[in-house]
Amino acid sequence: MDGVTYRWSVRRRPTYCQANGWSPLTFVVEHAEQKGAVLVAALPCAHPGNWLGLPSQPVLPGTVAAGVRQALAAGWQPSRPGWAFELFLPNPSPGR
Repeated sequence: MDGVTYRWSVRRRPTYCQANGWSPLTFVVEHAEQKGAVLVAALPCAHPGNWLGLPSQPVLPGTVAAGVRQALAAGWQPSRPGWAFELFLPNPSPGR
């Protein structure tokens, strides 16, 4: 994206808090070639593996790209060491 390669992932199995619907679905993004601060992005839905059947949505590449762009604009520096950068995406754009 924009000439930079990122690696991203979503937990296959929910954490205990995600399984109970207490915390949202998240994905993590990192710079693919340099170690640095990771991005932890939360979505306004439950993890698909939650135990209560709460509504969820897939994490699509377009959603990740929108999150990365928003985090970069907010000051995330993925190639610099530091704490995880947390971001809440209230209305993620549709992905592809």
